[in-house]
Amino acid sequence: MRIIQICPGSGDNFYCENCLRDAALVKAVRKLGHDVLMVPLYLPLQADKVEQVSNAPIFFGGVNVFLQQKLSLFRKTPRWIDRWFDSRGLLEWAGRKAGMTNARDLGETTISMLQGEHGRQVKELDRFVDWLVTEQQKPDVVCLSNVLLVGLARRIKERLDVPVVCLLQDEDGFLDGLASPYAERAWAVVHERVRDIDAFLAVSQYYGDTMRSRLKVGDGPVHVVRMGVELELYEPHERGPDVPTIGFLSRMCPERGLDKLVDAFILLKKNPGLRSVKLRIAGGRSQADEPFISRQHDKLRATGVLDDVEFLQAFDRDAKLEFLRSLSVLSVPEPQPVAYGLYVLEALAMGVPVVEPAIGCFPETLAATGGGVLYEPNTAERLAQAMEPLLLDAQAAHELGAQGHAGMHRAFDIGHTAGEMIRVYEQIVRG
Repeated sequence: MRIIQICPGSGDNFYCENCLRDAALVKAVRKLGHDVLMVPLYLPLQADKVEQVSNAPIFFGGVNVFLQQKLSLFRKTPRWIDRWFDSRGLLEWAGRKAGMTNARDLGETTISMLQGEHGRQVKELDRFVDWLVTEQQKPDVVCLSNVLLVGLARRIKERLDVPVVCLLQDEDGFLDGLASPYAERAWAVVHERVRDIDAFLAVSQYYGDTMRSRLKVGDGPVHVVRMGVELELYEPHERGPDVPTIGFLSRMCPERGLDKLVDAFILLKKNPGLRSVKLRIAGGRSQADEPFISRQHDKLRATGVLDDVEFLQAFDRDAKLEFLRSLSVLSVPEPQPVAYGLYVLEALAMGVPVVEPAIGCFPETLAATGGGVLYEPNTAERLAQAMEPLLLDAQAAHELGAQGHAGMHRAFDIGHTAGEMIRVYEQIVRG
């Protein structure tokens, strides 16, 4: 099959589950012999720092999207001017500023992008679709990385006359997080635009059920395809670290629960048997996260445990794998339910047990793999209690991690994911 995969980039500033998921999926589908054209939007793709997974230029460059939203002049500028704003260096600089946009600008831009050919970025949309049309071989299917891109579907289908499918992963949290009235308006546009999608593919049963309701598609085509990882990349150590070590792998922000993990760590340090326990934090940040991170430093310093905490800068593939090998347990205590939790899959693939709140996809994932502990209620106190036995008993932690590693090979191999995706694509193309 010939597939076009459209994926927003994160600018390589933080651990982006969608970017990493799409890159791994594209590689796995290519291994099955299919032709995948991966097209990045907004910012450079994180995965391209390690290996070239995209074979297309960036469209809807983040700076041009912003300028066209704010100033009518830039909706008419020639391409030679737009090209300067799409330079990789400028886009990487813009990526570091992610999160600095005010609520009104973020809400209005989101709605404009969802409106597609009726939005303020229609010039970018037409340039993108013109480019797709000039590609030598017409695709069999176009896949959008998430539902925030549904505004592209109508024009793509009009010009290319091919089915458009859409992956689903945590879009509800972003849309709900927009300030009122933008959240309500954005959902209204989504409800109208989902009619342009031929099928949705959710990353977990939990999220498929959630979005079937949120998108109001009733009995519409929502498929569940578990997103795996490249298991051959993960080589667990035969034993855990000499010093009990907790890990956090995600963007360093309150939305991922880092403050709750810091509070749990401070509680654990009060246990005489855990005075040596360490906390290692990785996953990157944006400029908007700096005040929050500074507050965590202050809290750790005030309780006298800052010297036992590392805030790591690097999270590229090699650094991430070495980081995972250094852990006794990993926890990303999400405050709200999530669809996927790639960090859980990566830890389990490395044989590292996880401790997660009993919300969202986590019960489903751990039921399929083992290798972890669920806790509730979702408080720092309960999190500390759930981690404590694994930190005090290295052998128990190692055995639980080994169980998760074996479970990953049963349930979350990216090769199986790719095969399931192709099966769904073929079903859609055949009608």
